[in-house]
Order: sequence, then structure tokens, then C-alpha cells
Amino acid sequence: MPSIYQIKPRFQALLRPLVRALAAGGVTANEVTLAAAAMSVAAGIALALYGETPRVWLLLPVILFVRMALNAIDGMLAREHGQKSPLGAFLNELCDVVSDAALYLPFALVVEPVIVVLAVLLSALTEMAGVVALQVGAERRYDGPMGKSDRAFAFGLIAFLMGIGLPIQPWLAYAIGAVALLAAWTVINRVRAGLAQAKK
Repeated sequence: MPSIYQIKPRFQALLRPLVRALAAGGVTANEVTLAAAAMSVAAGIALALYGETPRVWLLLPVILFVRMALNAIDGMLAREHGQKSPLGAFLNELCDVVSDAALYLPFALVVEPVIVVLAVLLSALTEMAGVVALQVGAERRYDGPMGKSDRAFAFGLIAFLMGIGLPIQPWLAYAIGAVALLAAWTVINRVRAGLAQAKK
């Protein structure tokens, strides 16, 4: 299934000069990974504390874009500058799930909490399904339609619309519910793709 993840190579090409500079300066992939997670948790706390003010939600699209850039940077540092490590693999996967939860759970303050928690849980399961593929002899799966980048776009757009004051409150539950359904579909797609690849 198509996913925003497919444009990642172009994004990485734009970041490559910065990555080279960071590597030359001694910055490590694990440091970038932890910085992205810390930033996400801090932003999530801010949204939880001040989310009643609509303009505060304009913070989320910015944080999501920066996080996407940092996630690309840590991967490039690891792959292209000899920084791959077992610890880095753990941090990469765990910090993504923690960051998602921190940034998306504050939506429970403005819409039915059960729907938000379900969307966050299914988002975590998409990442688990992607990683488990490795255990059956397949590649790490990034199939869509609701991968990490797609979730960031969806939640970022919702937050932006909230932040500029559009009256989308009546539709929030449906929008986040759609994210949850697409995340469930993504889990199925990743399991199927992993199994198919493992049989080859």
C-alpha cells in the first residue's frame, strides 16, 4: 500500500549535508534518537497542560516535522557513518513508540479518550508488526497506509486545523477513528507482507 514513507529518500538527500556535518562534529545516531524522544515527550507534556488553548496545537505540526527530520538523521548517521549498534536498534524502535504516545495521547483532552487510546495502541502495533517481520526472516516492514510518517501527517493536519480555530470538533472523533482503522489495516498489511516474504 502507498505511504508517505516512500518519499523518504528525497528527504534524506536534502538532509545529507547536515548529516555529514553532524558526523564530523562527533554527534552520534543514538544521541539524535534520544533527543527526538525527549523533544516529543516535552511537547506532549506541553500539549497536555495547555491544550485547552487552540493555538498551542500549532506546536504539534512543527514538532512532528522536526521529529521526522531527526529520525531520518539518526538513520543516516547509523547507516552511512558506521554507527549501527544493537543499542541503537532498540532505541530506534522503542523511542518511536514512546514519542507517538507522548504526542498523540493529549488529543484525549479534546475528543473521546477511548478513540485516541485505540489509535495510539494500534499505532504501536503497526511498529511491532514491522519489527516482528525480522523474526520470521523477512525485512523490516514499512507498508502503509498508516505508517509513522502517515500518522504524523494526519495528526499534524488535525492539530493545525484546531490551532487556526476551525470548528472541527464535531469531526475529530471520526478523523482519529479513521486513523485507528487505517492503522489496523496497516498491521494486517505488514503481517501479510512479512509472511509472504518469509515464504520466498
